[in-house]
Amino acid sequence: MPRILIVDDEPTILNLLNKILTGQGYDTTPASNGEKALQLLQTESFDLMISDINMTPVNGMELLKKASESYANMGVIMLTAYGTVGTAVEAMKKGAFDYITKPFKLDELVLTVQRALEYHNALTENKTLKARLEHQDQLEGIVAESAGMRKVCDMVERVAPTNATVLVYGESGTGKELVARALHRYSPRKDKTFMAVNCAALPAALMESEMFGHVKGAFTGASSTKIGLFETAHGGTLFLDEISSMPLDIQSKLLRVLQDKKIRKVGGSDHTEVDVRIIAASNEKLENLIEQGKFREDLYYRLSVISIDIPPLRSRPEDILPLIDHTLRREIAPNTEPPLLDRETQEILDNYNWPGNVRELENAIQHALTFVQNGVITKETLPAKIVDAVEEGIRSGVITSRREQFKGKSLKAFLHDKEKEFLKRTIENMSGDKEKAAEELGISLATLYRKMPQNLKN
Repeated sequence: MPRILIVDDEPTILNLLNKILTGQGYDTTPASNGEKALQLLQTESFDLMISDINMTPVNGMELLKKASESYANMGVIMLTAYGTVGTAVEAMKKGAFDYITKPFKLDELVLTVQRALEYHNALTENKTLKARLEHQDQLEGIVAESAGMRKVCDMVERVAPTNATVLVYGESGTGKELVARALHRYSPRKDKTFMAVNCAALPAALMESEMFGHVKGAFTGASSTKIGLFETAHGGTLFLDEISSMPLDIQSKLLRVLQDKKIRKVGGSDHTEVDVRIIAASNEKLENLIEQGKFREDLYYRLSVISIDIPPLRSRPEDILPLIDHTLRREIAPNTEPPLLDRETQEILDNYNWPGNVRELENAIQHALTFVQNGVITKETLPAKIVDAVEEGIRSGVITSRREQFKGKSLKAFLHDKEKEFLKRTIENMSGDKEKAAEELGISLATLYRKMPQNLKN
């Protein structure tokens, strides 16, 4: 029987929650304030905690922090007044499963508790999930040698078992759909449908019909009733790529579906309930489009409960060689030894800027495999534009070749320069947060400041 800790300093709410959940067959433990809840957490284990946010002296956010640090597998639902929904959304970003506004509806409470416990069960049943995610072949082909991509995998691990909507940011070719597929694969919906649609590729006139379906005779050419993407993905996941391209009128209809969990076909009058998890993706920040009047702010907040940023390949050179190895092994026949890269080719691939990101790298390797001879990939097998760009960069001084980097430099000096470069890149991957960077590197903040370049200390 699932155990639930209920925390609220309002006796009426506390007793009501206790009565409702006990009636649903749950083993409940009420706590009248945050201090008592902390004491209970130290001595007992719970599957779920339901906590009010506004309490004193220990509030719900402090309880959430403690739960996230020490009881990672315990689901948390926050209770909040309508006027403080923003705080509740922030709590979700810090690990809460969901929030409920007061006054709450009985069916909303019961359904949210059921989903939170399903989340707990998913984590419990998949104790080896993190180990699987850390292995690149188990995460839908995502390679994560760099700190930035390890952070992405960690987000997938935390978010996949939930039902939260996710907004994935990244330049074209960084692998947004791979992340979406991983979120689906490691979710309770993994055995249901995963539907991917590129909003930029759908004509505006047909988008509503494609998304929600249409009835026979709804418009010229509608000779039969059509099932839309939402109904097709019922019970599963719908991935809306390049959502920034979605017209404003369709955005308003999507917002209504996210709120009501119902769709209405074009030309129809009946509503159909749908259970679909939405993962959206964009290669530009939606906040900028909101300022330009091209994207609805209310839809943005519905979609961005959780945001995952995929760094471009040029900012994570540690992933280049592992990505090449992964692509080679995927492209060649099973039980076949992959070809080698000579030193000059490695230098070219390391120094190229990869404007097309992972997709361009994969295309380059496929090109090389077409022309490879004697089991060695040379610069002659690479696309000419890559070789020309790097060689021109070296001639103009924009790129320093590895040979020049090593020339006249002691091992100690070389390692010192590389350390500074690695520190700089880690700080950038942590969006300038030096405390997080120090934690990622496994060193103290004082050591980080001592080692980092002077221009980063400000």
